[in-house]
Amino acid sequence: MVISQSEYYISPEEYLEGEKFSEIKHEYIDGQVYAMSGASDAHVTVSLNVSLLLRNHLRGSDCRVYMADMKAQIDVINRYFYPDVMVTCDTQDKEFEYFKSHPCLIIEVLSESTEGYDRGKKFASYRHLESLQEYVLISPQQTTVECFRRNEEGHWVLYPYGKEEEVYLASVDFRCAIAQIYEDVLLIDENIS
Repeated sequence: MVISQSEYYISPEEYLEGEKFSEIKHEYIDGQVYAMSGASDAHVTVSLNVSLLLRNHLRGSDCRVYMADMKAQIDVINRYFYPDVMVTCDTQDKEFEYFKSHPCLIIEVLSESTEGYDRGKKFASYRHLESLQEYVLISPQQTTVECFRRNEEGHWVLYPYGKEEEVYLASVDFRCAIAQIYEDVLLIDENIS
């Protein structure tokens, strides 16, 4: 969530160095730094569940799963974001300690304050990553997972998943029951009779 903006241009190098010591996380857009707010219990639980499921699935492979504190670099448009969950299988990313430039999968858990941004401008930014095969949006309030998958023509196709369905992420050949993503999360749609 954007809650403050710097008035002065900050270089990517200054940003990366500052983030090493900052007590709060910031996203970086064209020389401007934006502080990020905290997340709800449901948001954190969904992020953790997905991270653990992916980590267990990818254990022993060349892929790495990152949650919340690893930056995604979009060099061609001068941006750094902190995805909720990110997977990279590209060996080039091993040389970067504080960011990854070649993710194949990015997952954002939505919140009321960031949903429009995650669906709009942030997704538009992420589409500049040639390595990105899937962009996933997960609601922490109801059983809804939306997977945007890049097809052979380079177009993004929506694959929505709902209650009692199996979620499939082709980028890492991963399947799970949607209920596993929502384990220990109190959902709004469960409270409606």
